[in-house]
Amino acid sequence: MSQEITVIVLAAGGGTRMKSKTMKVLHPIAGRSMIGHVLHAAAALEPAHIVAVVGNQREQVGAHIEHLVPGVVLAVQETQEGTGHAVLMGWEALPAEARTGTVIVAYGDTPLLQGESLAAFADFHRASDDAMSILTGVVADPSGYGRIVRGADGGVEAIVEEKDATSEQARITEINSGILAFDAEFLDVALPLITNSNAKGEYYLTDTVHLARQHGRSVGAFAIGDVMQTEGANDRVQLAALAAEMNRRILDRWMRDGVTIVDPTSTWIDADVKLAADVTILPGVQLLGTTVVDEDAVIGPDSTLRDVEVGAGARVVRTHGELAVIGARAAVGPFSYLRPGTELGADGKIGAFVETKNASIGEGAKVPHLSYVGDASIGEGANIGAGTIFANYDGVSKHRTVIGAHAKTASNNTFVAPVTIGDGAATGAGSVIRRDVPPGSLAVTTGTQRHYDQWAQKRRAGTAQARAAEAAAGREDRPDAGTSAGPVSETPAGE
Repeated sequence: MSQEITVIVLAAGGGTRMKSKTMKVLHPIAGRSMIGHVLHAAAALEPAHIVAVVGNQREQVGAHIEHLVPGVVLAVQETQEGTGHAVLMGWEALPAEARTGTVIVAYGDTPLLQGESLAAFADFHRASDDAMSILTGVVADPSGYGRIVRGADGGVEAIVEEKDATSEQARITEINSGILAFDAEFLDVALPLITNSNAKGEYYLTDTVHLARQHGRSVGAFAIGDVMQTEGANDRVQLAALAAEMNRRILDRWMRDGVTIVDPTSTWIDADVKLAADVTILPGVQLLGTTVVDEDAVIGPDSTLRDVEVGAGARVVRTHGELAVIGARAAVGPFSYLRPGTELGADGKIGAFVETKNASIGEGAKVPHLSYVGDASIGEGANIGAGTIFANYDGVSKHRTVIGAHAKTASNNTFVAPVTIGDGAATGAGSVIRRDVPPGSLAVTTGTQRHYDQWAQKRRAGTAQARAAEAAAGREDRPDAGTSAGPVSETPAGE
């Protein structure tokens, strides 16, 4: 097959009804551009050549296509003069010796098109002696579509547009999708014969049906069972409808493959996401890009992961993550933010209101609460106290903090990078650590605690605060109070 098929994808139209500075075919659905989906389907044919016809914003569209399909042949349609003219531009972009075999013409705005369907259509055409074949669909309401008129032998005699159809033809429910297959030799002859003698002054590719019949050649039709695959999007309403349908199909496939999706109506999963059996997806989850989730992991509720790897048995709750790795049996969330470069080891924890960036957190290590961890390496089994800041930026450059294995850092610490906390070391609450801490040492930077007796009574006289202090002092002065608490002016740190 690979030496016999050329696919021409039409992507030159402006898509003005999108009302967007982004070309229509570049609008995303399920993590790919619309044309990205079509090119993915075309790749299933293993074609000898893929030709993309570009026009409007060709630099933007062409660069995107070349990124997706290295080696693609780009053809430029300088002026949009109809589908026949577009295919002619694509055909002439190929060297003469490459114009052989079967040619499939597809459209860049049909994102639901599947490779299996395109391959079945190509096989149907190649098994026939037809000059061309039409991918058709049978619909309950054919309004707005060209009707497929078949002859007594089952071959196609004509495509009749609705405005030109007789009352009998208007009742035909088989419609033209616009996706066509050609014998290369016939296409070579037919393209120069298409004229623009019509109201719009355009060259219509569908005129090839009449040309084939004129030359005594037959035209076949392959009715696709899933006609939604041929639907295009011309505006954002149609784009949203196709996105919803694509998502529904993706979720159905994963559920049939053993994934639990508790609420499909609030779950969105991109086309390139990979899920293992027995993954559970709770409501309000978006899995985007190339996210991979291993077996028995639970994601959600209310989480968005883009390009994230989640290990087996991990739990991710109310979390936003991007370009991060979450190890097996690890726990993340709620309200965590995993920025690119975060790697959480097996059995580790990133807890509530924690933000991480470019941070490696070792096996069994924990950052449980209210912390920022940027540009850091945290060893296995270490525990980071609540309210900790890794001060990684000095105003010019980023620097790294290293926390050793099984180190225990206290609450409300600031680590001023670059700094290293040794294995098994500890820090005191409220410390600002600017120098390396040797393994096993306790680092404390807080000053001596001081008390100013009767400060509230003297400096806040007449307030509720002063009255509460006076009442407490009165209770402590009673003989039956059980204690004799004298004034304390200083308490050494750590006592």
